[in-house]
Amino acid sequence: MPHFQGLMADRGATTMLIIALILMILYTFAPCSGANVKIGVPENYDGIFPWYLAKLHSLPGNYSDLVVGGDDEGIFGVDAQFLYALKPLDREKRPSYSLQVSFRTSEHRQSFTVEVCVIDKNDNVPTFIEESMRGSVQLGLLKGIPFMQVEALDRDDRNTAHAELRFSLMEQTPRIPSSQMFFISSITGEVSLTEEGASTLDPEMCGRYKLSVMVKDMAGKANAFFTSGIVTVEVTGNTWASPDPVRLQENLPGPYPIPISQVKWSGSQAEYSLEGEFPEMLFTISREGVIYLNAPLDRETQDQFQISIVVERPDGREIAKPVELRVMVGDANDNRPTFPEAQYHTVVKELAARGTEILTVQAADNDDPKTDNVRIFYRLVGQIPESPRALFRVDRDSGVISVQADSMEGTAPQYTLTITAEDAKGLNSSCTVFVTVQDENNNPPLFSQHEYGPFHIPEDASVGTTVTAVLAGDADVRGGDSWKVDYRLESGNEEEVFTLVTDKQTNEVSLILSKVLDFERESEYILVLSAQNPVALVRGRYGPASTATVSIYVDDVNEGPILSQSHYEVTVREGEEPGRVIATIRGYDPDSHPIRYSLQGDTKKYFSIGKYSGELKTVQALDREENSTYTMEVIAVDGRNSSLSASTLVTVHILDVNDNSPVLVGDYSWKYLCTPRWEEQALVLASRDSDGPQHGGRLNFSLRSDATVRRNWKLTPINDTHTNLSLNTPYLAPEVYTVPFTISDSSSPPRSTFINLPVTVCPCNVRGNCKMAAKQLQGMPTIQSAVGILLGTFAVIGTILIVVFVRLSYQNPRQPSKTSQERVPLKISI
Repeated sequence: MPHFQGLMADRGATTMLIIALILMILYTFAPCSGANVKIGVPENYDGIFPWYLAKLHSLPGNYSDLVVGGDDEGIFGVDAQFLYALKPLDREKRPSYSLQVSFRTSEHRQSFTVEVCVIDKNDNVPTFIEESMRGSVQLGLLKGIPFMQVEALDRDDRNTAHAELRFSLMEQTPRIPSSQMFFISSITGEVSLTEEGASTLDPEMCGRYKLSVMVKDMAGKANAFFTSGIVTVEVTGNTWASPDPVRLQENLPGPYPIPISQVKWSGSQAEYSLEGEFPEMLFTISREGVIYLNAPLDRETQDQFQISIVVERPDGREIAKPVELRVMVGDANDNRPTFPEAQYHTVVKELAARGTEILTVQAADNDDPKTDNVRIFYRLVGQIPESPRALFRVDRDSGVISVQADSMEGTAPQYTLTITAEDAKGLNSSCTVFVTVQDENNNPPLFSQHEYGPFHIPEDASVGTTVTAVLAGDADVRGGDSWKVDYRLESGNEEEVFTLVTDKQTNEVSLILSKVLDFERESEYILVLSAQNPVALVRGRYGPASTATVSIYVDDVNEGPILSQSHYEVTVREGEEPGRVIATIRGYDPDSHPIRYSLQGDTKKYFSIGKYSGELKTVQALDREENSTYTMEVIAVDGRNSSLSASTLVTVHILDVNDNSPVLVGDYSWKYLCTPRWEEQALVLASRDSDGPQHGGRLNFSLRSDATVRRNWKLTPINDTHTNLSLNTPYLAPEVYTVPFTISDSSSPPRSTFINLPVTVCPCNVRGNCKMAAKQLQGMPTIQSAVGILLGTFAVIGTILIVVFVRLSYQNPRQPSKTSQERVPLKISI
């Protein structure tokens, strides 16, 4: 203790100065409720006595006979309204004093309470509660699980940092197998294993450890008091281990629960629980670690259980790693063998040999496959139809169904078999097997006769006409692949004039005309027709009876002419000299009759055609600008039968020739340009060329090569046919100007037109309106002259009318009697 007392003496002067400042604050701000006063006073004051603690502000001005009561130790007194102490206070002996201060006034005696609270000072060193600290740690304990607790005490005020303790582990002896085997909680003092300690703890390597521990107050700060001690830790073994596997028979008769195993944690108090894949409450564990089975087991539902046994502290923290209990369920023969399907379907060929396997049925037994409980025997117990018997058999051990008869030919198309599966205990089940006897191709198709025909067909018969229909019969089962027949023309149809269409329902084949016939080219067809099945023959072969000959004669018919093309496209340059042959229409008559040609649709008679030559000629020169395309029809007529004819279309395209010059389009006499020049003001000039785009596609405007013209005017193209005419100088004198320019087409060589365009230039107001009348162009009529011409025209018409009426009056004199007057038709000779 001298070490700690010396430390206290060294810090005394500084500490008293701080306490005096705190005391002044407490005196100033000490709460006072009514007549009661509360004062905080630090302990262990070592200054001058009496020690004045506080002024009593609650005293009236006319008080007398001031007395302090409640002080059994004679520590406190009052002097001139000041409360004082005669010796130091010790909080650890007495933390507070309750004093009664009484005084007399002119009326009567009064009193109030003064509560003196002793303020704690860190003047006590923390100490361990036990001088000899011992603990034990068990093998298998997890890291962080406390196995003991180090406790210490500090007499200072628990509500201050003076008694706030912190623990630390200073050293471990011995330092094997690791120097960091243990850990101590700085707050609680609980000692536990580190991760290294939990994994490497071994009592054979080291059975006892000494730990040097320290406890500090002031929450472990640098100026804290501290005490050190030694903790002895014994390493002990543990019975916590996985129990032996347990084997239980399924469907045990009970009574339940049945104890099946037990575990125990040999260390501190522990609680147990079970985890694993099993129904709730099937297995439980008691507080003593006894494991119980609570209901019968079913091996077919689950044949074994892996149960994890968890050990925990009462607060729910896991102490050690769980151990495992394996429970195996023994089998009892309590399941009948069952087939995965109630019905099976299979096929056997009609030519199958004895012993041919057709199906394997397998039943399953849910009992233990390692026991004889799952051995299964198979039996054939039924066959429908029953006759003939002994067609099939089933192997007793394997379940293989096979053919037992020498042949399946002539049997029923389908059989229904009943198969039973039975185990050694006699538990059994059955399934149904449907066996279809599959027809095999052991019969070739045969024609009823060797030759068919001859058949007559006119040469003008339409495509799709049926010539005949024949049938090759097959003795195999109707509708199957062995019964179906594929027909083929082996010879005589090299040009594919005929095609075959088979009726899949009857096997009848129709011979169909697929191309136009020509008597003059081929008058007779001898076709060789064969019949085969789509699947291979398994017995026998195709003989002469599977082949037949079909004879067809083509009857001659007078045919019309045939033209070589259905449409002719002809090109002619415009303006070519008439009479030139522009196309020759070619045709022939299958019967070698002469052909006459004529035109239809040439309404303007621009063309002619040779009556027998078919030469098409122009009658007059053609103009593309008048019409660029002509379409007409050429009729070819049989020279001996005018009702037989053929026709073709002829389209004549006129090729363009550059025979038109471009022209200016539109009236520009009323338009004007402003001077001084207005920006973006221009006259839009339009032009046109009657030729096609090849010659008149883009039209070019160009000013005359004159310096004055090019200085005053400017042409700006807009598109292929329009251009802008504008002033090229800021100012021109107002008057009517003649602008000379040329319009040229895009042909080579080009055709051009020279234009002298009158353009009015005038001053304009702010709205762009011309402020002077345009001058009259030479050769253009004025308004006065136009009115004079109109009046003169009216005068001439009036004179003619007067003459006519005068002549009428002389030719028709009035008669004396109106009733007998004859009406003579008016006759006028001019």
